[in-house]
Amino acid sequence: MEENNIGVPASPYVSRGNKATRTGFGEALLEIGREDSSVVALCADLTGSLNMNLFRDAFPDRFIQTGIAEANMISMAAGLATTGKIPIAATFAVFATGRVYDQIRQSVCYSNHNVKICASHAGLTLGEDGATHQILEDIGLMRGLPRMTVVVPADYSETIRATRAIVKHQGPVYLRFGRPNIPDFSLDEDGFEIGKSIELHPGKDVTVIACGIMVWKALEAARILEKEGVGVRVINMHTIKPIDTLAIVRAANDTGALVTAEEHQTFNGLGDAVAHVCALNIPVPIEMVGVEDQFGESGKADELLEKYRLTTGDILEKIYIALRRKS
Repeated sequence: MEENNIGVPASPYVSRGNKATRTGFGEALLEIGREDSSVVALCADLTGSLNMNLFRDAFPDRFIQTGIAEANMISMAAGLATTGKIPIAATFAVFATGRVYDQIRQSVCYSNHNVKICASHAGLTLGEDGATHQILEDIGLMRGLPRMTVVVPADYSETIRATRAIVKHQGPVYLRFGRPNIPDFSLDEDGFEIGKSIELHPGKDVTVIACGIMVWKALEAARILEKEGVGVRVINMHTIKPIDTLAIVRAANDTGALVTAEEHQTFNGLGDAVAHVCALNIPVPIEMVGVEDQFGESGKADELLEKYRLTTGDILEKIYIALRRKS
């Protein structure tokens, strides 16, 4: 295998073009529906936006359009789960979590029902719809619930694998994905195991742990620093809960400094989860790229990411800070 200039194998992850994660969800749901007749889908008046029209058209008797009634949708999903069905309840992330937190807590998690909550249009990249729709707290809301699993895939291909994995998983799951077309780079041979992260780029100097759209940006940062002789390990932490404690501890031990990157508040998201693991096991310098206790605003996705400092350049800046703190 070809090596880079820091003496380790070069990363095989390259973009195959841009695709939306929500497209991966819709396509995977259709295939899963063909394979398993116990899968039913519910949507709160956003069928086209989540590409659930594919499932609706193929299996109209297993699709429920609840209308703009998200609390009812979650309650219906919990009821369907009691009959042995595998309900996929989907809408925008802001409605899938913030609007229906009580129903998720009481009817899904407390009751430990096998409901899959699939949330699109998460984070700032929802864009022009603005702060009321750009939820940046949903990972924290969901990871705080007992029995809830939280999954945030990095691209179109991984969203397909993640959707398949959550349907096989027994118990409540929150699957978070987005609106825009982003680089599709992950590999099918990586597989997808809930709770087990994937190392995408080797490195011994510092580690970037990222989820969602920030994974590709972390890879970009690592490749830039290769040219400077800095080895950046990149970990795709696609499962926020249960977090891959072993991978975090190993990275902290091997590289001595960490950077987290997420399209979410740092206080209760991936950064918080990683810091918790390190505080309990192996304290090291940690820098965080994410939204810092702010709401979003209306604007183009790329411009919002730049304003709220969720870019490749911002990851680079935090890497340099982490390296200085390490030394």
